[in-house]
Amino acid sequence: MARDSDTDAPPESSASTDGRGVRIAGWLEAARRGDAAARDRLFDACRSYVDLAARYHLQRRLQAKVDASDIVQQSLLEAHRGFDRFAGESPGEWFAWLKRIVVHNAYDEAKRYRGTAKRDAGREVPLDGRGDASEARAFDPASAEPSPSQHAVRWEEEVRLAAALEHLPEDHRDIILLRNLERLPFEEVAKRMGRSAGACRMLWMRAIAGLREHLGEPNPEA
Repeated sequence: MARDSDTDAPPESSASTDGRGVRIAGWLEAARRGDAAARDRLFDACRSYVDLAARYHLQRRLQAKVDASDIVQQSLLEAHRGFDRFAGESPGEWFAWLKRIVVHNAYDEAKRYRGTAKRDAGREVPLDGRGDASEARAFDPASAEPSPSQHAVRWEEEVRLAAALEHLPEDHRDIILLRNLERLPFEEVAKRMGRSAGACRMLWMRAIAGLREHLGEPNPEA
């Protein structure tokens, strides 16, 4: 009988306050020992992260909106099949491994549309738009390799962001991806979304307010 891995998760100083990091660490450890139930929980918990990464990397490489569901399914299937080849141990290494699979599949998808795809080089716009790099949520594999402590914080923030975005309406998710992660000006966002620049600004403000609420962060405008 598969045991409940939640109770066996090791304490981690980098775990988020809601226990998500502890649960993922526990499921990962149990899955590596052959616990099928823990493995299922692990992949379920990572789906929103894989979805966000797929949407982000597809949007950076393709001008038109592309359905990321095929990339999500393909990446999760490859991760399932290749799980025994995962050589890392920490949740941070696990999410970095998943991200590499997503990036590879997004690159292949982009090549089918455009022949070749550029390497990502941009950095994200902070959620408050003020330019404070400490507030940015990173999904760019081309950025400098963080220190171990920075890496632990980074994957926690990415997972929190993915989980929060999952609760937002689709147009809110889209505008945050385009504006904050892809760094597009509102004029280009408007073209992508088929709205006026002014309407996109208002939508972005509502989307950011909703995201901050789900992340439990104070709204600077409040």
